[in-house]
Amino acid sequence: MIQALKNLTNRIPVQYENKHCYDILLEDSFQNLPKEMRQFQIENKKLCIVTETNVGPLYAEELAKILEPLCKKVVIHTFEAGEQHKNLKTVEGIYQTLIENKFDRNDMLVALGGGVVGDTTGFVAATYLRGIDFIQVPTTLLSQVDSSIGGKTGVDLNAYKNMVGAFYMPKLVYMNINTLMSLPKREYLSGMGEIIKHGLIKDQEYFHWLNEHYEKIVSRDFDTLKEMLFVSCNIKRQVVENDPKEKGERALLNFGHTIGHAVEKLKNFTLLHGECVALGMCAAAYLTWKASNIKEDEYQLIIDTIQKFELPTTTIQVDAKEVVEATLNDKKMDSGSIKFILLDSIGEAFITKELTQEHLLEATKTIIEE
Repeated sequence: MIQALKNLTNRIPVQYENKHCYDILLEDSFQNLPKEMRQFQIENKKLCIVTETNVGPLYAEELAKILEPLCKKVVIHTFEAGEQHKNLKTVEGIYQTLIENKFDRNDMLVALGGGVVGDTTGFVAATYLRGIDFIQVPTTLLSQVDSSIGGKTGVDLNAYKNMVGAFYMPKLVYMNINTLMSLPKREYLSGMGEIIKHGLIKDQEYFHWLNEHYEKIVSRDFDTLKEMLFVSCNIKRQVVENDPKEKGERALLNFGHTIGHAVEKLKNFTLLHGECVALGMCAAAYLTWKASNIKEDEYQLIIDTIQKFELPTTTIQVDAKEVVEATLNDKKMDSGSIKFILLDSIGEAFITKELTQEHLLEATKTIIEE
């Protein structure tokens, strides 16, 4: 981690198949977006800003005003906020807007919002006219450190998470860190679920740094946020560069997600994604402790860290057996076995297919209050 901070800049280049693919930019406003967009020759392009009802009123008009002088036309498409709208009906609505405005393969989409917007817009970009360009402008902590990076796009199908999707790379990921200041506290801290995960699976020093800096992180100190974003984005970058289509190492990013996704579904998305990941990480940390990979005080440190960032470590009104059954419908199933991520130690993770449903049931019971 220290080496990463020595190289701290506002630009992280990302490769795909050993070639430069796009840059991740860490900025304090949208003012440098026009300069970045000029590389795509947008003077002859139409742009569609895709956003949702929470983010759109805050930033869509500002973004349109900045981009309109540079391109042929800017259209704004806004859909209802919420995970329940990350579905094929929303995709169809975006297609309709693009068709009505005569968008062709030369034109471009701009995903303005959190993970739901980024995943949905990316899927539209991958499939409209068999593929048009898009950029990510993530506005939540969770989307900035996770979903905007790596080219995973998709929507839910009948509440099954990300069952329909494609690997499709953006042309740019542009982060205005100051958008984090407008987030409700709960949504902001939800992003810490993915950030804590990065430390647990890849960087012990970073995990301890998060603990040491939690007051500044919770208070949204800009310089601390930029350092945190840089390290987390760099961890995600390294993993997806090594394994862009999740054939191996990229699966480590699913630490906490198998049980987390099941809880998310059974709670009807009343918990935020990062909150469910936190619950899943508690269960995975328990299994790691029981496998004697970490000591009890390390297990407790993981739980304490999650609580420190005001994320849940237990939940109510969900049945442990139903959670385990729901994991069997997870897209991470592999030839009938669940690929589950455990820790070798804090900072190192591995993939196992050896866990039984009894193991998962035991772990799940530790995160459910009677």
